Amino acid sequence: MYRTILIATDGSEYSDAAAAHAIDLAHKYDAALHALSVIEMDVSFSETISEQMLKDLEGRGQKAVDTITARAHDAGVTSVEGTVVRGTPHRAIVDYAHDHGADLVVVGTHGRRGLDRLLLGSVAERVLRTADVPVLVVREKKAE
Repeated sequence: MYRTILIATDGSEYSDAAAAHAIDLAHKYDAALHALSVIEMDVSFSETISEQMLKDLEGRGQKAVDTITARAHDAGVTSVEGTVVRGTPHRAIVDYAHDHGADLVVVGTHGRRGLDRLLLGSVAERVLRTADVPVLVVREKKAE
């Protein structure tokens, strides 16, 4: 069913929950797994960030990608690739999926609702609206 699965990560617990699903699906369908971390680079942000801060962000992104690729290898996924890019997160995710022939995108979400979501936006929601392939949005279950 799936040949190439893209998991978008920011290193958060929400991304970790989504990664578990992506890894499981990649293993089940013997699909290639691509882990992608996007360093946000919108115009207002890029003017105020130092080169050292950018290197730190890229290091965090690389750590998140490396963690997922290691978990995938440990789970028996044979084709795993990790990438860190700069850009607008939802656009970079959708573009990467298109460019690499992903037939499923997996993203985590924090599940914000109401005014918080409207004011802050949601990468997952934007990916869901703009991707031309299926998107699995995973919300981490909170301990009861």
